[in-house]
Amino acid sequence: MLDVCLLGTGGMMPLPHRWLTALMTRYNGHSILIDCGEGTQIALREKGWSPKPIDIICFTHFHADHVSGLPGLLLTMGNAERTEPLLIIGPKGLERVVSAMRTISPELPFPVECREIEGDCQTFTFDDLSIDAFRVNHNVLCYGYSIRVSRRGQFDISRAAALGIDRKYWNPLQKGMNVESDGKIFTPDMVLGPERRGLHVTYTTDTRPTQSIVDNAKDADLFICEGMYGEKGMEDKAISHKHMTFQEAAELAAKAQVNEMWLTHYSPSLVRPEEFMSDVRKIFPNTMAGKDGKSRDLVFKD
Repeated sequence: MLDVCLLGTGGMMPLPHRWLTALMTRYNGHSILIDCGEGTQIALREKGWSPKPIDIICFTHFHADHVSGLPGLLLTMGNAERTEPLLIIGPKGLERVVSAMRTISPELPFPVECREIEGDCQTFTFDDLSIDAFRVNHNVLCYGYSIRVSRRGQFDISRAAALGIDRKYWNPLQKGMNVESDGKIFTPDMVLGPERRGLHVTYTTDTRPTQSIVDNAKDADLFICEGMYGEKGMEDKAISHKHMTFQEAAELAAKAQVNEMWLTHYSPSLVRPEEFMSDVRKIFPNTMAGKDGKSRDLVFKD
């Protein structure tokens, strides 16, 4: 199961009832945070989720509404007596930006590693979870992210029995481990069926529509996409500032054939995004206006 929470849905500045856009996912003891603007800690507290177990922070780009909450978050994690390493992923310049922000959070009881994304796309793999970073089109270097959880094939008891594999080795093989017995080495592919459908969440914000979004969101269980403007007649402004309208986001969702889309990163002037959903759903029916704290438990489908 992959827990997904849209901590905030605002763009540019936090509002009394809308924190800045950030996403947190939890899977098998691992927590990933994408973006960390001003007030992200408060959004976490309101949700009841702890920042202490965050393993990875991904930055889409280095505008303040996406990164300025980092120093406080690091201090809170340190005050919680965290000692495990923290990995931060982001565009070129990440080391410089993180170092600058750490001047006000210099002493931490855990190491911080920065990995800068190389090229237009890069995959970071952690056991059965992977993060795909892909370049999008904003007025600064900016990336979207796809989080994928792979799922091994089903264990074939008849194949294991035919090979004479002792039952005590079945569980390690199911977990993807090689085992040795009586001088023979058994590998998971000997007893597992084809890989099953896993879980897939794509998150993108601060961008114009791009083919890279369609390609990386293809068949996603959940697509979280910026919708800076809901009102009609905002197309020129969206182009000028390199953001998206609700309608453009819906067109991407339809092209990528995702299961569900949540809109986020609203303009501060956009008070009630749900008022524009009827027109958006004519393009992509399974569209939801994201709200702070909106969450979903994604489960494997047999």
